[in-house]
Amino acid sequence: MALYGASTEYVLHSLLWLVDHPEPVSSLDLAQMQGIPPAFMAKLLPRLEKAGLVRAAEGLRGGYQLARPAGQVSVLDVVEATEGRKTLFNCQEIRGRCALFGQTPPEWAQRGVCSIHAAMLRAEQAMRAELAQTTLADLAQGVRNKAPTAFADEARLWFEERAKTRKTGRVRQKKRTAAP
Repeated sequence: MALYGASTEYVLHSLLWLVDHPEPVSSLDLAQMQGIPPAFMAKLLPRLEKAGLVRAAEGLRGGYQLARPAGQVSVLDVVEATEGRKTLFNCQEIRGRCALFGQTPPEWAQRGVCSIHAAMLRAEQAMRAELAQTTLADLAQGVRNKAPTAFADEARLWFEERAKTRKTGRVRQKKRTAAP
């Protein structure tokens, strides 16, 4: 079972599009660019806004943009805004349930932190440290290094075209037919 799910992946990929795109991008466009359910994306972005990672711009050309430079947004910031703070391991204190102990485990068996729990805590600290030092700018640079040079231009043009073709924002009026 994964510690972090699809929400984290969707959000991180979406934020990568915002790194080099200074204009607001709609949640629908972010979702459609990546084949993500639009309703799911629309539910996730307000969490990031609440955490101060993105800001929303209203209007026809509204959408989301990074609230601070990509180099100042860590992967850990995004993970915690998306999923909350999760622990890697939840110790059940099984060490005190050994059948040899009867009803009352000896003091030595429960002294200090369980060695299994301690190992899991160290692993969690290492993971959190890695996520905290990796920024959106780092991830975006990895994509830039991998993708052909023209890809960034294609993406920029795709988002620009989508912004141009949005509805006018006027409420469509139903045609009324005259009553006989």
